[in-house]
Amino acid sequence: QTKWRLGKPNRVSGQCSLDYLNSAVEFLKKKKISALVTAPVCKEAIAKFQPHFQGHTEYLADHFNKKNVGMLFVAQNLKTLIVTRHIPLKRVSQSITSSLLVKSIQMTDQALKDYFKIKRPRLAICGLNPHAGENGLLGREEQRIIIPVIKKLHSNRLHIEGPFPADTLFCPDKAKHYDAIIAMYHDQGLIPIKTLYFHKVVNLTIGLPVIRTSPSHGTAFDIAGKNCANPASMIEAIKLAAQLAP
Repeated sequence: QTKWRLGKPNRVSGQCSLDYLNSAVEFLKKKKISALVTAPVCKEAIAKFQPHFQGHTEYLADHFNKKNVGMLFVAQNLKTLIVTRHIPLKRVSQSITSSLLVKSIQMTDQALKDYFKIKRPRLAICGLNPHAGENGLLGREEQRIIIPVIKKLHSNRLHIEGPFPADTLFCPDKAKHYDAIIAMYHDQGLIPIKTLYFHKVVNLTIGLPVIRTSPSHGTAFDIAGKNCANPASMIEAIKLAAQLAP
């Protein structure tokens, strides 16, 4: 018999979380529901039952047999896509390839057209390195990968600018000129948008054949049972899913 402690996940709670997710996926596939809003889960607890579980995004991509999916974070007029997701920071540079970057930008462009009815999205892209590499002085990923990709996509008539230093691109006076910002890695994109709009940020999975949203925060076990959680991000996730649902 499992002993339950408030705010303390275990293998059984992880299994239950996965069971609930699987049921929701079946409802989606059978068209019993129009959209999916997922609550935060403990990846560690699920991984005890399902090894190598990385998160909802990757799990849903596998279930729907989609290789190219993305996490687009939406808050008021600011939208941010992260090119790499839940990987160690030391692996970010080697994970950013021309192919991945092209797919990420194209997915974002299409999502803005499909979901937000923006006819010609204006995209800005962050550099990977400080000061966007300072012309190769602080890293050459911009010269080797990011700039050639931007030039290639210009020829495909995509409106994309950069790479810009990430520490200034998210400033409201700069960000207001773009419909979305492409960030190279998790914290580069999420720290600014959560700092500006923490309780309003929604994670929208793009690249799936269904609508899936979630609040932008985690499980917050440290406040479990204290009656102080703020539901605003979950409310925004539900509202966005209802807005986008077919």
